[in-house]
Amino acid sequence: MASLSAEGVETVIQLQRKLGRQYLRVLLEWKEFDEIRDLRQSIQLDTIYHSLVFAAEKGLSWPAVAEVGKLTVELLDKTKGLPISRAIQILQEKLTSLQVRLPPVKLRAVCDYFHNTFIKHYWVYQFTLAQERDRCQTFTSLEVYAPPTPLPLMEGMDVEVWKYQQQLAALSEMEAQKRAEMVLIRETLDQEKERMLQKVYNDVRRQAQVLSKEALVCLVSEVIKTQIQSLGEILQSEIQTTFEILQLKLQKKSLLLTPPVPYPPPPTPEDRRRSSKNPKKQEKTKEKEEGEDEKKKTKKKKKKK
Repeated sequence: MASLSAEGVETVIQLQRKLGRQYLRVLLEWKEFDEIRDLRQSIQLDTIYHSLVFAAEKGLSWPAVAEVGKLTVELLDKTKGLPISRAIQILQEKLTSLQVRLPPVKLRAVCDYFHNTFIKHYWVYQFTLAQERDRCQTFTSLEVYAPPTPLPLMEGMDVEVWKYQQQLAALSEMEAQKRAEMVLIRETLDQEKERMLQKVYNDVRRQAQVLSKEALVCLVSEVIKTQIQSLGEILQSEIQTTFEILQLKLQKKSLLLTPPVPYPPPPTPEDRRRSSKNPKKQEKTKEKEEGEDEKKKTKKKKKKK
């Protein structure tokens, strides 16, 4: 049985609707539930809450408001699966057996309220509260990223200046990458040269007999050929890489010669000259004004004499 007391329902009515419903749930000793997933219990809570609001607006005493709430709870619980005639009979029995005596006018108002709400929509309540609901719910978890903290305005720069710095940084990075590639290619070709020389040396060791002059000349020429071929490949790769590095340096130099104009633009030489001339003019005008003031003062003194 719901423990609805006069003090409890008074607190429910005095609170805002959302807080009042939650406090009513506590008074009914219901566990906390999801308003969206469990619509059946949410509808029951709304029905009880609206009956309390009606009774309070009709001017019933707080014990009588609590009795109306208990009556609503009993109707929702004891009329499940019953015909409407039996529901009307239960309503009449509960109204006549209220623990708080009500004047006939207010008792009739309470009876009309239940007839116009619960009995009028009785089959809707039966369909909602007596049958299981088909659930088709989809849940998606989304990760929310907070916006980054903006940097101080003093550290900001013009967009064109930022793009200019990015281009310079990209050219410098490409130049460093080309130099690293040159070193790597040289090391790779050196290793290949050592491998080829080692191969020639192994071929010589396999021959047990003494080398003739012709074989020795052939061996030396083969070694020289290997050295020349390796040096040629190294020189070719270094020339190509050096040419690419020079092109990057030229692009970087052209960027350095045409930097973007900062905002606000710096003062031109003419502006500086004008600013340097203006103070002199202002001093001269002040001196003239002071001289004219002194002349006026001397004239006034002479007139007084």
